[in-house]
Amino acid sequence: MSSNQNPMVIVIGASAGGMAALKKLAAQFPKDFPAPIFIVTHMSADTTGEALVKVLNESSSLACVQAHDQQTFESGTIYLAPSDQHMLVAKGKIRITKGARENRSRPAIDPLFRSAAVAYGNGVIGVILTGYLDDGTSGMMAIKRCGGVCIAQDPEDAAYPDMPQSVIANVGADHCLPIAGMGALLSDLLRRELPERGEVPEDIMIEARIAERVLSDLPSVEALGDQVPYNCPDCGGVLWQIEEGDILRYRCHTGHAFTSSVLLTQQNERIEETLWVALRMFEERQNLLVTMSKNESKRATSSVSQRAKDSQVHIDRIRAMLKATDQDSYGEEAR
Repeated sequence: MSSNQNPMVIVIGASAGGMAALKKLAAQFPKDFPAPIFIVTHMSADTTGEALVKVLNESSSLACVQAHDQQTFESGTIYLAPSDQHMLVAKGKIRITKGARENRSRPAIDPLFRSAAVAYGNGVIGVILTGYLDDGTSGMMAIKRCGGVCIAQDPEDAAYPDMPQSVIANVGADHCLPIAGMGALLSDLLRRELPERGEVPEDIMIEARIAERVLSDLPSVEALGDQVPYNCPDCGGVLWQIEEGDILRYRCHTGHAFTSSVLLTQQNERIEETLWVALRMFEERQNLLVTMSKNESKRATSSVSQRAKDSQVHIDRIRAMLKATDQDSYGEEAR
């Protein structure tokens, strides 16, 4: 993998705008690139990832393949995480798991980054590219804490700057630059001599094992943080709060994990879903009351009509809340 005594690996995370960014980066790798490259890009469960594999094979002199479980890896090859599964790096091989989603994603960037940090310590070079919100920030912090190198795309060069901005603000990038300069930088970094590896912090080990489904229980999450009065939006279980510097993250005992911003986004979506259900039920109630008023006695009709009017008040209030929710969501997307 590397001429250094310690082997080196490159892990890359991307989300929105990732295909164009990865195509541009992959085109810069020479044929004799001396390290394996592992890529996680957010994709929906109903996609195969074959389109990106094809794009990278056409644009790069390196072979790009979709990773599979227990696959051994070698330098000069790009390994892409398959859809709806996490890709993890172990010593000399790849693990593909159906672990719980992190930051609403599977594959997610953080599990790959943490697993690489545990397996290769200061031999890991992490690269975070364009994308929404902050998946990859916690994993990049794990890489830094284990002595690895953090590279962030210049936010002004990114189609969607949230992810690199989060890494820069919360982790501190060793290198922040446009994609056009990353190929040469990576080649230079792979030539450096590495010091002896240090110990992997216990909390990083625990979270890496959770992703492998080796650990996913109450003692594990209790060792990471404190229980808080919030529920996991994916499974309904209680959450534990994990503090990493200025970052707040949350985990449930089944393995789902969220940064505070992703958790807030999930809560907003659940609130909106609940409001739509409530609106439908109030409208159905009002329609039933109107139908009843046409078939009741005059005295009863007055009571039923009033109840229908009361329902309209609730309908108007819910519609106003949904309108406000739409405006907030639009503002968040614009940001």
